[in-house]
Amino acid sequence: MTPFESSVIPIPETAIDRAVFGKLTKLGIQPANICSDSVFVRRAFLDIIGTLPTAQEAREFLADKTATKRRALIDRLLERGEFADYWAMKWSDLLRVKAEFPINLWPNAAQSYYHWIHASVKENKPYDKFVREMLTASGSNFRAAPVNFYRAVQNKDPQGIAQAVALTLMGTRAENWPKEKLAGMAGFFSLIGFKSTAEWKEEIIFFDRGKAKGGVAPAAIFPDGTPATLSLDKDPREVFADWLIDAKNPWFTKNIVNRCWSWLQGRGIIHEPDDIRPDNPPANPELLALLERELVLAKYDLKQLFKIILNSRTYQLSSIPVTKHAEGEANFAWYPLRRLDAEVLADALCGITGTTERYTSSIPEPFTYIPENQRSIALPDGSITSPFLEMFGRPPRDTGLESERNNRPTADQRLHMLNSSHVQKKLEQSKLLQPAGMSRSSNPREGVDNIYLSLLSRYPTEDELAIISTYSRSGVVKGREALVDLAWGLINTAEFLYRH
Repeated sequence: MTPFESSVIPIPETAIDRAVFGKLTKLGIQPANICSDSVFVRRAFLDIIGTLPTAQEAREFLADKTATKRRALIDRLLERGEFADYWAMKWSDLLRVKAEFPINLWPNAAQSYYHWIHASVKENKPYDKFVREMLTASGSNFRAAPVNFYRAVQNKDPQGIAQAVALTLMGTRAENWPKEKLAGMAGFFSLIGFKSTAEWKEEIIFFDRGKAKGGVAPAAIFPDGTPATLSLDKDPREVFADWLIDAKNPWFTKNIVNRCWSWLQGRGIIHEPDDIRPDNPPANPELLALLERELVLAKYDLKQLFKIILNSRTYQLSSIPVTKHAEGEANFAWYPLRRLDAEVLADALCGITGTTERYTSSIPEPFTYIPENQRSIALPDGSITSPFLEMFGRPPRDTGLESERNNRPTADQRLHMLNSSHVQKKLEQSKLLQPAGMSRSSNPREGVDNIYLSLLSRYPTEDELAIISTYSRSGVVKGREALVDLAWGLINTAEFLYRH
């Protein structure tokens, strides 16, 4: 048995498992083994709060012998402060929270929008309420934060707004629709007014009856083909929002459960998660329908949806396939390997070494003053960045497409991790490797264990200890220098750089 698998047999325990394993059985695909505790603690921390567990957190979880410790860990992580930081970051990617070109929210508005998103995640605002607030908001972009949903669209004509709404909230690419269908949806957004004020870059978004041609309400058709009856007594956006967030809507619930599954499982039941269309069917319709029902029953509480997914045996499968079946990946026969997000990787390196990252922006202070202890996952504006984040694929937040985030490894990234002074300085300054730390312990094994737990959330294997011992006795390097080399070697492994 490898350090990545447990001896637990993957037997379905939840409704999710029955849907997934049932499909795998029909296809003749054997699911992977259940992941080990060391893999699970690392995976859960990264997937739920975008943060590596500390050596102490990993050590405590591994020492815990209670049968329900995985469920308990999930519950604790969902209540941690980093949960709001990480998921506000994910939503900020989709909602294009960016002060500068080409989105041009401008600093005050970008900050206001981000803090509203963060507060909504922190208070666990029901998803249907979160969406309705965005769609129906009016007021100043500085003070009524949700109105920035409309300002963060590059093409602000009614059809451009309709495309952004369809992509973000329905998971579909409306630019590929028939012209008549897109025009029908655009009618709901044809009376949005944008008015500047005397304050720099402030803009008021409002229901502008004056745009109605001839004093008559515009024609509009819902995307399901049903004509809408609009009146100038009611904002058309409210009519559309009421239709969209209805539990019977064919797009709304399907879109968000598919996105959440993709965020946690690395692949949508409908793939890509923002490309829902009739000729792109779900890999497992039963599973998708089940998650839709569960979210409706939970009254659009996304944390409850996360709990259902995270506690399934399907989520807890190992990343090591036991079959080469072509349809295994699309049917979730194993947990997929995924490189850490740029922000998560930056925070991991800083957290392990006790160092900080330097951020830059073309926007003047105070809007972009970043304190030294700022974490990358909590940056409030896509215009605030660093060379490391840019190199490792942080999305530009220009389109709201999931594919903007590029986690594919490049030669530049490999060279940076292996040879850069940036990484070298972090390791040299690392508290983990300072003389006052584990490296001066009377027990050399303790220092090695601490490095492995800090970076990989597990203890070294006997084979690894033998290699480390041989290296340390070679006489080429000694003491702390050997531990620095060990840490540098581990941060360049796939085991560190990837979720697994």
